[in-house]
Amino acid sequence: MKEKIIRASYDDDTVTVYQAYNKTIALHAVKEQKFVSPPFKMERMTWIKPSFLWMMYRSGWGTKENQEHILAIQIKREGFEWALEHACLSHFDHTIHSSLPEWKKELQSSPVRIQWDPERDLYLQSLPQRAIQIGLTGIAVDKYVNEWIVGIEDITAISQNMHQLVKASKMGQAMEMLPDEKVYPLTDVIAKKIDAS
Repeated sequence: MKEKIIRASYDDDTVTVYQAYNKTIALHAVKEQKFVSPPFKMERMTWIKPSFLWMMYRSGWGTKENQEHILAIQIKREGFEWALEHACLSHFDHTIHSSLPEWKKELQSSPVRIQWDPERDLYLQSLPQRAIQIGLTGIAVDKYVNEWIVGIEDITAISQNMHQLVKASKMGQAMEMLPDEKVYPLTDVIAKKIDAS
């Protein structure tokens, strides 16, 4: 079984998650220190990711269209844990769900979806461990935007610098720039709900 552990940068009160957006959404968010609608669309599912390197993989180090700006978003730990408590796995697992119809029912009613994808290294190659993605919709997006966010920082320049170091095979220097991500503590109830190891 693949190891499914949430690794994140966090302190006593907050946890950092990452998102990538186009310039318009990102600059508004940094200026206002919250997501502004418009251009941010409250009605769309928004995915937050605690893994920095998974975000680099997803955005191609901030080179993919509409993902040119990488944001580090500090959110309240109580909000992060609320999301996990109200989540449903994005795929059916017979070892967790009693039946396919029950899972479908839970999926439709849950404001949060959980997906586990291969974690990445500095070369953006897949690792045996899994990284969590947390999809927010409905009330979860509202809480994220209006209650949980403590700060938003544009880390695009840092990401680009790291990418240049990797391309120049200066891996030691690139590793020194990585955020300090450690295992995030989960209650047994939450761990079971999100299928964490």
